[in-house]
Amino acid sequence: MVVVVGYAQAWDLEARMPWRPLSVAEAGERDAAGLPYVVVYRAAGREAPLEVRLVSWRDHYVGLWVYDAQGRRTCHLDMRLLDDPARLLRRYTAGWTYTGQEMAEFDGACPRITVELFPDGKGRRTEEPQGKGGGSHVTVPRVRDEERWMNRPAFGAWPLLSAQVHGLTEPPVFEITEGGAAADDASGSAPVTCWRPPRPARPGPIGELFRPGLRVTDGYHPEMTVVEPRRIAGTLRVPSGLLAVSGPDVYRGDGPHITVPVPPGEYVLEEALARHTYHCEWEGSEVTRTDTMAVRVLVSESPAATWEMGRRPDDDPRLLREDGIFGFDTDGATGCFADAGAWEPLLGLFERGLIQGDPDLDPDVYEDISDSMYLLRTRDRATGGELAAFATTGDGTYPVRVGRSEAGEVVGVVVLVEGMPELLPESTAAGA
Repeated sequence: MVVVVGYAQAWDLEARMPWRPLSVAEAGERDAAGLPYVVVYRAAGREAPLEVRLVSWRDHYVGLWVYDAQGRRTCHLDMRLLDDPARLLRRYTAGWTYTGQEMAEFDGACPRITVELFPDGKGRRTEEPQGKGGGSHVTVPRVRDEERWMNRPAFGAWPLLSAQVHGLTEPPVFEITEGGAAADDASGSAPVTCWRPPRPARPGPIGELFRPGLRVTDGYHPEMTVVEPRRIAGTLRVPSGLLAVSGPDVYRGDGPHITVPVPPGEYVLEEALARHTYHCEWEGSEVTRTDTMAVRVLVSESPAATWEMGRRPDDDPRLLREDGIFGFDTDGATGCFADAGAWEPLLGLFERGLIQGDPDLDPDVYEDISDSMYLLRTRDRATGGELAAFATTGDGTYPVRVGRSEAGEVVGVVVLVEGMPELLPESTAAGA
């Protein structure tokens, strides 16, 4: 079977067409420079491609989409280039089994199987035989090392990875097509419908959540107004100079999930608040309430120029998928800021007070916090370090955002207790 191979800068997923075709030499230059490009494989007499591969070495990423004769995507493979330049991790695989020619691409009722693999041997296989809403069966995938990893082919030496899917029993014969020269508007950006390498979750305008007067929406309430942040009585003492951000429900001895170096000192604890009005059916009238969007340790009054995602020592950003996050985990809808230097005694006081309900705890080492997302504060007498626990809106993983000044110094550490609200356009003056 003859398979026609073409190169381009990008692939438009909506139009199912290449964007800015490239010659083999141009594609090779982009490969050597680590820049993204796509390879499109087609068969004669078929409108939809057999498969399309996106390569972007600067993003440590190779992706693959496999198409059926109707032009529907049936398989997705996400591979990552990690420390060994000679092989790729099969990070994520998803397959859809359409039950008829009329079934739309990614129909919610389409049976689906996904497999996630990690370099340490861990993984997860999820089977959804009735589609998204029909329940799932999760197991640990049993894969050999050669199935977890793939040898990295040289440029121009890749096989047709979907050959078996398309029923090919013999190796195909590749026929290379040369793309035209770059268009006159070569400086223009690719359409938003073009496939691009996955990006971790962006921080969003976190600092704006602490600016009174701005309007936001959480997707459920159409308009909310940011009000003055609530400052909690007292401070958080971090004499060790290492701030811990973690779920308190960790195994003793494991230490906190995430730590952030800060100057030793005492820091203000704040909540970002937004007020909104809605019609309450129970009250039969309009009701105004104020909700907490985020909690913050304010390290400095200087504005944050950048926000980065706090990570554990073993967190590898090269493994994150689209909108992926790192953060602290909680099974009890609770997080905490604490002095990492006194983590174990502070955690012990937390457990004695909140979990065991010890009535004999001295108020100097344990105090409840009322009318706030912050729940309590514990204090280690030996070091003076403190822990402040706060509520989240549920279990799961919560990203930690570290704000840095223009000079690179930490100015604040923020945890969104739910999702990131969206900023609404600023109101214009009447008649303007």
